[in-house]
Amino acid sequence: MITERNQGLLRDGIHCNDPVSGLTHSFYRYPARFSPAFTRAVIEVFTKPGQVVYDPFMGGGTTVVEATVLGRRAVGTDINSLALFLADVKTTVLTDAQIASINSWAENLVPEMNVHRRVSRAFEWAESGYHRNINDRETWRIRKLLEIALASTQSFPTEEEQRFARCVLLRTAQWALDNRTDIPPVREFRNQIALNAEEMSQAASEFALVIADSQKRYGHPAFKPMCLQRSVVGIENVRDIVARRPISLVLTSPPYPGVHVLYHRWQVQGRRETPAPFWIANSLDGNGASFYTFGDRKEGHLDSYFGQALAAFKSLSKVVNSKTFVVQMIAFSEPKRQLPRYLTVMEEAGFAEMRMPELANDRDGRIWRSVPNRKWYASQRGSTPSSSEVVLFHKLSQ
Repeated sequence: MITERNQGLLRDGIHCNDPVSGLTHSFYRYPARFSPAFTRAVIEVFTKPGQVVYDPFMGGGTTVVEATVLGRRAVGTDINSLALFLADVKTTVLTDAQIASINSWAENLVPEMNVHRRVSRAFEWAESGYHRNINDRETWRIRKLLEIALASTQSFPTEEEQRFARCVLLRTAQWALDNRTDIPPVREFRNQIALNAEEMSQAASEFALVIADSQKRYGHPAFKPMCLQRSVVGIENVRDIVARRPISLVLTSPPYPGVHVLYHRWQVQGRRETPAPFWIANSLDGNGASFYTFGDRKEGHLDSYFGQALAAFKSLSKVVNSKTFVVQMIAFSEPKRQLPRYLTVMEEAGFAEMRMPELANDRDGRIWRSVPNRKWYASQRGSTPSSSEVVLFHKLSQ
């Protein structure tokens, strides 16, 4: 039974429409991001300090960030190497000296970024296709400035600083290229790097203070999250995951059936896709969109999607116990047809739905929330329903 206070926490968190911000959450706009308020509420209601919180579709790392500052043991997995990079940067506690070093780097970098300056081309990345659609008449200047900036990150003495600097550039390049038809001029791009470095450094300082406060509050050092680049399928055979049982909470947002979300590409000047974020993050990709979304979005019956979802949740059922809550936020392009099938998949995987009538806001007895100002690309009719998400609660079947 959920107390009245916890009902209020969950209700406020679920329906929070505030922009994603706070801590290190704004380091990058990962598609379909969790609301930190929702994540925080669920963790506080269903777990206690020291317990394990697992996100099998980690994405931008919201769950692992919030679990870490709340004194929980965070575990995250994702098949996307970009997700792993972001989770690592967002949960790394930097020292004051490292933050000062990053600020100095940004301050010195800006005047050095000149498109007429000679720079060693990133030929291996270019030949592998990572510069696709960012090397034409409108975008080549941004590409060259990024090459200059990325080369400068080698001067940092620690990997933590290098990765943070790369994340500054990743955020800036996303601002300059993703979903934009007008590419910003060189001066604006340089200034944005400086602004992002300053803002992210401040956030990193605040994150370190919150972690220190968390250690005092919960009486133990902060648990370093364990994040792995891998599928949840077969997770029951991963020794490091098994060693962290019992898992008290699974909190996640799986791929949305029939909804086109680009987890691995930017769209430049319309719908021209580029894998440039992997080059900036120094991580490899090489996979098509269906790799990240449980199947091709053009497949009308979505058999591949539901087959992979079944395999994923069957594996998940083997690393949780009867007390574990599985909380998901998910959207559908055709809810009336796809939600029942999704629930059948959960049942076949060994989970029973737990209704929360005290929180329900729909005749189906579930909790739905609208998603304002989010661009969805539905592969079938139903793009309006796909802008609504449902929160599902499950436990292992008895």
